[in-house]
Amino acid sequence: MYRIDLHPILPIPSKAKVPFTWKGRTLEALEGETISSALFAAGVRIFGHHPKDGAPQGIFCANGQCAQCLVLADGVPVKSCMELVRPGLRVEPVEGLPELPRGAAGAGPASPIETLRVPVLVIGGGPAGLSAAIELGRRGIETLLIDDKHRPGGKLVLQTHRFFGSIEAVYAGTRGIDIATRLEKEVRAFPSVRIWLRTTALAVYSDRKVGVLVDGRRYVLIEPEILLATSGAREKNLAFPGNTLPGVYGAGAFQTLVNRDLVKPAERLFIVGGGNVGLIAGYHALQAGIAVVGLVEALPECGGYKVHRDKLARLGVPISTSHTVVSANGAEAVESVTIARVDGKFRPIGGTERSFACDTLLIAVGLDPVNEFYEKAREFGLPAFAAGDAEEIAEASAAIFSGKIRGLEVARALGRDIGEISSGWYRTADILKSKPGPVAAERTPGQAAGVFPVLHCNQEIPCDPCTAVCPNGLIEMDGTDIRRLPSFAGERNGKGCSGCEKCVAICPGLAITLVDYRKDAEFPTVAIPFEFPQERLKAGDRVVVEDTEGRPLGQVEVGAVKALKANDRTVIVKVRAPGAYAKRIAGLRLQPEAAAEPLDEFVERTADDTIVCRCERVTAGEIRRLIREGVRDINEIKTVTRSSMGSCGAKTCTPLIHRLFREEGVPDAEVVDQSKRPLFMEVSLGTFAGFGGREDGHDKA
Repeated sequence: MYRIDLHPILPIPSKAKVPFTWKGRTLEALEGETISSALFAAGVRIFGHHPKDGAPQGIFCANGQCAQCLVLADGVPVKSCMELVRPGLRVEPVEGLPELPRGAAGAGPASPIETLRVPVLVIGGGPAGLSAAIELGRRGIETLLIDDKHRPGGKLVLQTHRFFGSIEAVYAGTRGIDIATRLEKEVRAFPSVRIWLRTTALAVYSDRKVGVLVDGRRYVLIEPEILLATSGAREKNLAFPGNTLPGVYGAGAFQTLVNRDLVKPAERLFIVGGGNVGLIAGYHALQAGIAVVGLVEALPECGGYKVHRDKLARLGVPISTSHTVVSANGAEAVESVTIARVDGKFRPIGGTERSFACDTLLIAVGLDPVNEFYEKAREFGLPAFAAGDAEEIAEASAAIFSGKIRGLEVARALGRDIGEISSGWYRTADILKSKPGPVAAERTPGQAAGVFPVLHCNQEIPCDPCTAVCPNGLIEMDGTDIRRLPSFAGERNGKGCSGCEKCVAICPGLAITLVDYRKDAEFPTVAIPFEFPQERLKAGDRVVVEDTEGRPLGQVEVGAVKALKANDRTVIVKVRAPGAYAKRIAGLRLQPEAAAEPLDEFVERTADDTIVCRCERVTAGEIRRLIREGVRDINEIKTVTRSSMGSCGAKTCTPLIHRLFREEGVPDAEVVDQSKRPLFMEVSLGTFAGFGGREDGHDKA
């Protein structure tokens, strides 16, 4: 019912249907699909109600980090985003406190707990973990890589866009989904590297062992000589009225549903957060046929790459900076969102409120490192390294390269002679992690004859595919720093631009067009990159063309729509435009203005229902009261309110509690954080006793 059947980048696979039941009603999942995705595909958004206040519960992180999507599968509570559908599976909502089936815990004989010694344990099979494992595998070092998902790749498997960075060092110009496949294939070629999927790291203990849960059933203790944490990041949350309604969730959950499982989870989407994550998620939504009603960013400017911001603006998405979300509105699920302008202290300004009809509110306000395994290992004296977002939040291209470096450092720590790690590698790593640079003025070429590219990127970011793909070497950068803005040389060695369009197709920011005056000097042809279904446009259609910032320039006729295999799913749209503005054309408007119109009146949510602790349903008001009474120890807040005692292990609420302290004028130095103890992921007690384990062992799949 809510499946994506046409996508410009992703193939629509043919998979076997798997029958299961939801509340006694027979539904169909696809083979290898999680329960949550199958329910979303059937139009189910509410998975149960909280036992404390009856609040509706739905998906939130889709990453196994919380328990918002809890359901009963054959009577057993499971995280629906992590559990695969099996034929005949009986799924029920959680209403009240779930009860285990009689005899389920401790059924059958207990199995001895397996202990496995390995030189290297890598926690996390994303870009950093896979890259590190490749370096270790090349040197024949026995390595165990574990990941809690059903396939390796981490967030790469959700990224349909082309990557920025260095084309030589980190596959820039290649789509994330293809990088994931390439890295996995390379890792699996090394016999010294084992991969355990659907394996969750639970804790690092004081005896330097790491407890892991394999396939949700079998408990194993790993005793590594060295631990490498490449466990990625978790999304930050916001506290506002209605923030736990079904339909409010993170960008990672949205991209999982859309780009991994090809499920259409929304009709009308609103985004909070103008970093790369929010901007890219908005672009992915449009590619999936979802209307993006708007995006708000509290800062005066979006923090993500300007080329990402520009893509959304050109496609018709209103972007409101110095704005924040005031509330998500609805009874059982999101029906609208209310936003407002903020002052210099990021407080909403009364009288500026506007509401927009939407069914999904996507929170993309930053990431926190998943570094607890690394920190505990260091605390207990287990040699440990960290790479990727577990070390420092940056782009996936930076994670790939930091993983390569850490793999070599781990090999050296094991006594392998690897020689000197090039200082150039560390410099490349720093460049890839760098933040966006200043924005330069738009550079419009003075040329008005022949054929040439127009480079619409005007912000320094690490990216160089266009310089590598030009067959005549006519696009160059100043020096060796790939953060410099590219420029067009015009002619070299008697060769000029041939009009091959390779630069147009490979640019990750869709920020290059090609202007051709050769056939008509007054109405040149402009080649524009287009990453939407080719069926959306055809020759003869009238389209609105826009400049870099999304300002309309005029309406022109489409001359041709080209889809070449060499363009890697980027379509080239050719239009004839007046010479007065042809060189300023940067893209096409896709979404009609009506899709982003606000409601006639703003919706006010008066109930004091801002939830800080999602698991225990603790409100901001309860915690503020304790802070105002003089409480400075989060352990005391935990004791009084039960906040941070839920199944997510305080991952979501702790940053919000710290934020409440700051809002109440309490310096960070006065706040005592709660104790961080194992376990970092919840697990049944029977697992530790050896009940329910499977005897089929482990392999590389």
